[in-house]
Amino acid sequence: MKTRRPISDFKIPAEQIKSGYYTDAYFLRTTEILNNDGVHPRILMQVFQREHSVLCGIDEAIALIKTCAHNPENIIIHALHDGDEIMPWETVMTIEGSLADFAFLETLYLGILARQTRIATNVRRTIEAAKGKQVLFFSARYDAYQLQEQDGYAAMIGGIKTFSTDANAAYLKGKGVGTIPHALIAVYDGDTVAATTAFDKHVDPSIARIALVDFDNDCVNTSLAVARKLGKKLAGVRLDTSNSMVDKTIQQQMGTFPPTGVCKELVFAVRNALDAEGFSHVKIIVSGGFTPKKIKEFEQAQVPVDTYAVGSSFFDGNLNFTADIVLRNGLACAKKGRTYLPNPKLELVK
Repeated sequence: MKTRRPISDFKIPAEQIKSGYYTDAYFLRTTEILNNDGVHPRILMQVFQREHSVLCGIDEAIALIKTCAHNPENIIIHALHDGDEIMPWETVMTIEGSLADFAFLETLYLGILARQTRIATNVRRTIEAAKGKQVLFFSARYDAYQLQEQDGYAAMIGGIKTFSTDANAAYLKGKGVGTIPHALIAVYDGDTVAATTAFDKHVDPSIARIALVDFDNDCVNTSLAVARKLGKKLAGVRLDTSNSMVDKTIQQQMGTFPPTGVCKELVFAVRNALDAEGFSHVKIIVSGGFTPKKIKEFEQAQVPVDTYAVGSSFFDGNLNFTADIVLRNGLACAKKGRTYLPNPKLELVK
């Protein structure tokens, strides 16, 4: 039996929400009209979206309604669960009661579902493309910090367990991972070996030593230089070549393949160079512009990547939800093009 997250899990600014601060104005006017006119039929609101997706945000949407709706004891909710795979047009939640009690929450619960489902779905597609290899959630820099906990939860629902910030990892009570940014190398006058050596000297030994090796746009030689310095202590190298750059090694091979960024040929070159000098224990992490499509291409070509660090593509696309009244006092009442679509998988929310 699936369980739901408790309301206490969520940081809901109830007073601001109840004041209408986050609500589309026409929903506020709807509530005002219905209350002043005394019109309170019992309606059933049906929520759906239009793509094959991984549902996420449903527990937060439920918590929002139970915390902020007027007369929540009179509202009945049936819903699917976070992590459920949903089909286009499948009903994911119904809300039954007086519209005046929860009309002002539609903006919010649709937004919660849209964002979290988009992230969970993109993560799931990425995980599937990676075929069992580790995928890191390195997306914190691409949106407002206030959203990191929710985004991390959605990524966890999608299948990721490793994050770059503590906030992203909060639901799993984990810690952010990561080693060296380009900024640290720059402070060491562009010397990747010096920066990595300083990391090794000062950072807890339990943290994997992973060198960022594209600072000089020479991933092969930089990887070898760091490996020679750290030896067995070097756990991995991360390739992060800009999509507007061509690595020095690849410049000699241009003409038969797209050469920019972290291309397949660059990964093979780094792997071969490390193996040739006895550094086969050093893993290869890639980042920069990775999408499910690019990861799938890498896996089909059997590129020797050990870990994919993915960022902005987790926010790609739109998975928008729609809410419609489909029943009024138990009878069909919906705009043209909509109809009541009962879903036997929905569970009563207690």
